Amino acid sequence: MVTGLLLDARFEAHDTGPGHPESPGRIRAIARALSGAGWTDGLAPIAAREASVEELCLVHEPEYVELVRREIVEEGRRRLSTGDTDVGPQSYLAARVAAGGVLNAVDAVVGGRVRNAFCAVRPPGHHATANQGMGFCLFNPVAMAARHAQRRHGINRVLIVDWDVHHGNGTQDIFYADGSVFYFSTHQHPWYPGTGLRGETGIGAGKGTTLNCPLPAGTMMEAVRDAFRNRLLPAMEGFRPELILVSAGFDARHGDPLGGFLLRDEDFAELTRIVLDLADQSAGGRLVSVLEGGYDLAGLGQAVLAHVGALAGVTAPVPDGR
Repeated sequence: MVTGLLLDARFEAHDTGPGHPESPGRIRAIARALSGAGWTDGLAPIAAREASVEELCLVHEPEYVELVRREIVEEGRRRLSTGDTDVGPQSYLAARVAAGGVLNAVDAVVGGRVRNAFCAVRPPGHHATANQGMGFCLFNPVAMAARHAQRRHGINRVLIVDWDVHHGNGTQDIFYADGSVFYFSTHQHPWYPGTGLRGETGIGAGKGTTLNCPLPAGTMMEAVRDAFRNRLLPAMEGFRPELILVSAGFDARHGDPLGGFLLRDEDFAELTRIVLDLADQSAGGRLVSVLEGGYDLAGLGQAVLAHVGALAGVTAPVPDGR
């Protein structure tokens, strides 16, 4: 089986305004990097579609979904009232298409059409809680993907790996009391949004299924590798996920304007291989990766290419740009 790729021009329609770091240029940079690689023609295309309101409500409160629709479609706001998320006239549609595309990727992977998949979507999602958009995020496709896999495909245990430089407070919050979804995060701290301390480990049935690894600015691969190998992998010996989802934030790359980590392109490839090995052990190789952050456009394209190359089993697809 091959690696699936979700890449759709409709994600460019999310207009955040001039000079905003979460820009349509992010999708164009990824498309350029992939099209210029020479080996990506073998990737299996995954179609995007609009998620239904019912699918959005797998993790979001109906009142919040309606608020987003009303503020964007009817009122024409340029920023959500719930937080720091700038929007444009087509942002509600783009967010629904991103969510639906990610659910299609889950269907393709769990259904065996592709072995794994990368979803180059925007807006990002891991800061969106059940009832609040913030941090450039409207809806949370990764969270929806976990719940969709459980309810449609009978998956019991899902692991979400988040290597964005910012902590995915929305994803953590949605599953904080849910022992069937394990949330693991490496992220810069102190940094936006201020959550993700080591003591945040879940509550109730979810106690012990949140694992945060906050790290200081200037962190390089050695510390991130240590968190993956010495904290995540031992935790998975008992949890044994049946599907792995990756919140793939490439703002942990050196030179990103919104982060202070120093990861290189080959580091993202190595992290990808670690989670692929983990998926092979208990999940039949099933893994879906979803774009989160990454705001240095040239660096974003290179890092995504390294990540997708590792998913597809291509060795050293690009040299690091530093």
